[in-house]
Amino acid sequence: MGSRLKRINVENTEENRRQFRNLLFTSDPKLNESIGGVILFHETLYQKSNTGILFPKLLKDLGIVVGIKVDKGTAPLAGTDGETTTQGLDGLGERCAQYKKDGADFAKWRCVLKISAQAPSSLAIKENANVLARYASICQQNGLVPIVEPEILSDGSHDLQRCQYETEQPDLGGVRELVGKGP
Repeated sequence: MGSRLKRINVENTEENRRQFRNLLFTSDPKLNESIGGVILFHETLYQKSNTGILFPKLLKDLGIVVGIKVDKGTAPLAGTDGETTTQGLDGLGERCAQYKKDGADFAKWRCVLKISAQAPSSLAIKENANVLARYASICQQNGLVPIVEPEILSDGSHDLQRCQYETEQPDLGGVRELVGKGP
């Protein structure tokens, strides 16, 4: 959001972010014909429109499904050459339960894997697959549908064949199997 506001010379404040989102969510009553779901940040879940309606209610009244980003960003993964894992499992159950009460129907969590001569390492693939599976299970236990996003960055000097190979690694397929089982 900060980069969008900067491009139009608007200060990146909570109120300006709210105003921008209000414009997006209220500009067209037929918004649901083009958008089925919206992923909100914690801040946005508790913001209100200019008419005082909480954004989740406003979106649901339009027939749009409300989601919430629940990861806490990436952190360096020890034992690797600059690879990362995603943080946020601590307290996730409580956050998911609250987000469900506050109008969220699904959650999003992103793990990033990079392709290079040394990466992704087996350790990074397994760690991120484990984190994604634990996140998905916690979401399901709290009534949220998990969006599992093992993002393999497409930038770099590798070719399409290498990207396909890394994307199809069995450990990432294992996440899909674990998530599909659900409670």
